Amino acid sequence: MSLYVYVEPDDERRTHWGNDFRAIGGTMLKSMSELESYLPRYPETLLVVIGAVVDLDEALMFTAYQRLQRPVIGVVLIRHAIEAGVVLRCLQSGIRDLVAEEDEEGIRSATVRSVDLSKALSTTMRGTGDNAPYASVVTVFAGKGGCGRSVVAVNLAVALAGAGRRVLLMDLDLQFGDVAIMMKLSPERNIAGGLQMAGRLDEPGLRSIVTTYRQSLDALLAPASPAEGEQVRREFVVELLDVARPLYDFIVVDTPSVVTDQVLAALDMSDWFIPIVTPDLPALKSVRLTAEMFDLLDYPKDKRLLVFNRAGAQVGLSPSEVEVAAGMPFAVQVPASRDVTVSVNHGEPIAVTDPLHPVSRAIRELGDRIAGVGTTPQRRRGFLGRLFP
Repeated sequence: MSLYVYVEPDDERRTHWGNDFRAIGGTMLKSMSELESYLPRYPETLLVVIGAVVDLDEALMFTAYQRLQRPVIGVVLIRHAIEAGVVLRCLQSGIRDLVAEEDEEGIRSATVRSVDLSKALSTTMRGTGDNAPYASVVTVFAGKGGCGRSVVAVNLAVALAGAGRRVLLMDLDLQFGDVAIMMKLSPERNIAGGLQMAGRLDEPGLRSIVTTYRQSLDALLAPASPAEGEQVRREFVVELLDVARPLYDFIVVDTPSVVTDQVLAALDMSDWFIPIVTPDLPALKSVRLTAEMFDLLDYPKDKRLLVFNRAGAQVGLSPSEVEVAAGMPFAVQVPASRDVTVSVNHGEPIAVTDPLHPVSRAIRELGDRIAGVGTTPQRRRGFLGRLFP
């Protein structure tokens, strides 16, 4: 049985990669038609690498179909060169990684990430034995406004929604939530619409108030007015999360810059805590207070992933100084970029419009940490960079 497949019609390229790929138990195939007859016989397959000479439309059609039928399978697509117009099509179809043919180390790294993600997804989809998902709750928090909390939450939800994972983005900034604007969504359906079902909310009820942004990603928007937001109680937040967890793989919660009962309810149910810090003294003070609050509430330290937002901004504080002042190491550094502001103003998350942007890459790295995908560089050992068990 082979878990890894490489489709390469070109004899010279197949010879170039063949020995390394077979060394880790992989199978080399000559065509997409061979692949289609191969997969039903080997449903345990985790990785499909599609060579540069395979027709793009054929590769994307295959991937889109597998995303629905076998979401655990990861597809790495190799092209002669990376063209901007192709990237979005690949993202929409579910391609895990798009790599230029000349970037051999990039190909190896992409396959490592894809296999790690497939193994994590396999564990998640096994669930409690009945193949039902059970969402991990990821709460993004910053005690100071203007840190880019909602930007991180929105783009993190987009990143997590890759590879067929079902994600719910919940806007718990109940008075002034920005998720609807950032994703260009109508706030007609929102949390307040479920208040009449409080105490008896079920799956159909939840689905009646969420808004689908794109395949695999739904949003539960903040109320349209602050007055409606005041009616949302802590108990209803708990109920929303309880009902949503069996329906999704991840729930990303955006929060206001104040600690409310509703925010505490989400934090108490969270599996991951994402504090945000920026290179300015008020934000540093805020993140230190946040860490102290997390300690008092006994939230596990190994589930806290500090995001250094707007890293590289020339404001007189170096990353090392910010890290020391924050009192915890950075999980990722999201670079400062005016492109983020442009994306917000257009209502289009940068992780969607430009998935190769440094900001998108940083947030995708954060998503990989949350999803259990290994991102530590490995010593080169054959085709995949290391040998898989």
